[in-house]
Amino acid sequence: MTMDLRSQCHTILPGQENTSPATLFQQMADWCSANNIDHDTYGEGQLIQDFEAKIADLLGFESALFVITGTMTQPTALQLACENHHSSIVAMHPSSHIYLHERQGYQLQNRFTVLPVGNPYQTWTLDDLQLWPDNIAAVLYELPMREIGGQLPSWDDLSAIKAHCQQNEIHLHMDGARLWECQSFYQRSYQDIAQGFDSVYVSLYKGINGLGGSILLGDKDYIEKARYWMMRQGGNVYHRTPYIVSAAMQFDERLEKMVAYYERTQQIYHLLDAYPDLCVNPEKPHVNMMHLYLPISNENAISLRDTLAKEQKIWLGNPQQAALPNQCFIEWYVGDNLLNTDDNVLIEIFDWLSAKCPKG
Repeated sequence: MTMDLRSQCHTILPGQENTSPATLFQQMADWCSANNIDHDTYGEGQLIQDFEAKIADLLGFESALFVITGTMTQPTALQLACENHHSSIVAMHPSSHIYLHERQGYQLQNRFTVLPVGNPYQTWTLDDLQLWPDNIAAVLYELPMREIGGQLPSWDDLSAIKAHCQQNEIHLHMDGARLWECQSFYQRSYQDIAQGFDSVYVSLYKGINGLGGSILLGDKDYIEKARYWMMRQGGNVYHRTPYIVSAAMQFDERLEKMVAYYERTQQIYHLLDAYPDLCVNPEKPHVNMMHLYLPISNENAISLRDTLAKEQKIWLGNPQQAALPNQCFIEWYVGDNLLNTDDNVLIEIFDWLSAKCPKG
């Protein structure tokens, strides 16, 4: 029902353009023909190995490994860190994907124990980590933190955590599902951002808009161990070519667009200044995403979204219930869709939403 309604809309606000399979596969075929691409076989092949090396070089790591899903990547990365440090304790923010969205797999599979670090609604600091007296094997930091609107820690706070983990031989792992979006905020290279982390996971579809898949980065020994563990979990896909092609053919272009996406996010924030009943988290943009808060229940927001979709063919996104009963939020990833949406169209949408929201 929801997807059917969304597909009928001519204007989709969050995310990237939804290319049809026929169009996308033709683009991939044309790119393969132009670049003489051959299939890999179980991860062995020039395309995939060159692409892994490219990501490793970009982030400053010895080695990189394509993994079919992030949900396979990150628990494995942390399990290996625990084995190397002879402790099963991993510290992470309570909004982390592993903690919230992976059906407690880490716990049911007896991979490690999670210590939640920091306030659920804020980025966490070294002080938060040091409140735990335990023998911590690994620490996960998500850059940026999706569940709190794409917030990032300050550079000083992040540097302090890096230094502490290095000094205390704690494995520092980055959930970099949206790492590509961080550069405009930090104004530093991807290598500088990743430096100090022992391992990094990046997505090939969230900001890059590929078909799926991820890359795990670390030193050579660590990645070789990870390679065997991915095989043991059924991740040894025969041909990874479609996933690599769909990411590689647009990777450089997507990274270049991140600056424009961030600038567009700033412009949208400026437009929202005129609507005090439409709140945004974070207060100022950290990356090209935001949580737009509405002073109505999730149920009412879904009704409004569907009305707008049916009457004006505009898709707002997916409302989620907030802490207060009469408050919800919609996550907006500012990609090609919002980049190409005229300000006047957005103002009309904000006017419509504001008029529908209760005052006072």
